[in-house]
Amino acid sequence: MIHELRIYTCAPGRLPDLLNRFQTTTLKMWDKHGIRQAGFWTTLVGPSNHTLTYLLAWESLAERDTKWTAFATDPEWIAAKNASEQNGPIVTDIANALLQPTSFSSVT
Repeated sequence: MIHELRIYTCAPGRLPDLLNRFQTTTLKMWDKHGIRQAGFWTTLVGPSNHTLTYLLAWESLAERDTKWTAFATDPEWIAAKNASEQNGPIVTDIANALLQPTSFSSVT
């Protein structure tokens, strides 16, 4: 099992739009493509309150490549994303890392 850590930085004032897009659209699209989320967080204390951090759970890099590509190129997702950005881009930066648990991690 690997986890993907993704951190989205939003344009000022656009975090509510991103949260709404995840709640109403993105999670449904992930279900369609078999993408499993392991948690979502907003920043309570830290360098920016314009960020959304989340984890995805993958069985392998191959699973990630197959499912993420299918999601990212799905015409339904592309249309929904474009519609949510009619007032301009929501996300200004995306950072991600693929994480592998250590032998002593409680996460397997």
